[in-house]
Amino acid sequence: LLLEPAHKADLPPIVFIHGASTSLYDPLIAFRSSLEGRARLLFVDRPGHGRSQIGGKGNILPDGQADAIASLMDKRGIKSAIVVGHSYGGAIAAALALRHPEKVKGLVFLSPAVYDWPGGVSWYYDAARVPITGVLFSTLVAPPAGLLAIGAATKSVFAPNPVPQNYIAQTKALQALRPVAFRHNALEVASLNAWAKTASRQYSEIKARTIIITGDADKVVSPEIHSKQLARAIKGSKLLVVHNLGHKPDYIAGDLVVAAIEVTA
Repeated sequence: LLLEPAHKADLPPIVFIHGASTSLYDPLIAFRSSLEGRARLLFVDRPGHGRSQIGGKGNILPDGQADAIASLMDKRGIKSAIVVGHSYGGAIAAALALRHPEKVKGLVFLSPAVYDWPGGVSWYYDAARVPITGVLFSTLVAPPAGLLAIGAATKSVFAPNPVPQNYIAQTKALQALRPVAFRHNALEVASLNAWAKTASRQYSEIKARTIIITGDADKVVSPEIHSKQLARAIKGSKLLVVHNLGHKPDYIAGDLVVAAIEVTA
């Protein structure tokens, strides 16, 4: 979804890359009211999420998704942009900066998942990614179980902060429970660890102006493993650690994110 400014923009184009188990509606609801009219805003359904097709096998990894977003930017006439990536979207933003540096004017990472981590992934991701039984699990088990669990899961993502009113409905979060989307998301998350172990060796090559925002209460993506390491790797980057903030700075610290976008411009 591309939103054009009605008048002269005061910011360069901005590309928003959402995290796991969601779609372009997540950043759209978070930032539309504060940034519409100030820039060309491109909200992307990552391959296999929202209404986007999965595409080739390479789209399981951040590299393939970064290439797809770069191609979309070309088609929309966006030569370069500030790239905002949340959680898994942070890995895509990093891949975009490494593979297509000319397209990245600035980077704003929000609780990014960009390094390998101990402990693997949640059991339901493992269950969904198995070749045959994973399809059955994603089709027969995940949708009804997900309907029952989505409220508690959303609370855990925002914790210790409150969930915004009507968040699940406004962001169309139930789309992630569709069998094909659920299994694709599981394959992505399960593949991220190995990808990050290799890709993270190149983060020092990123030259774009970079701001990283994370919360010291984030229990979904460890600030110590991800954001703090990333800040050390990217020369000149700025790290903002917000006290008592969970995994959703896009909603809980939106004004800070907008200020970060302004600085990277």
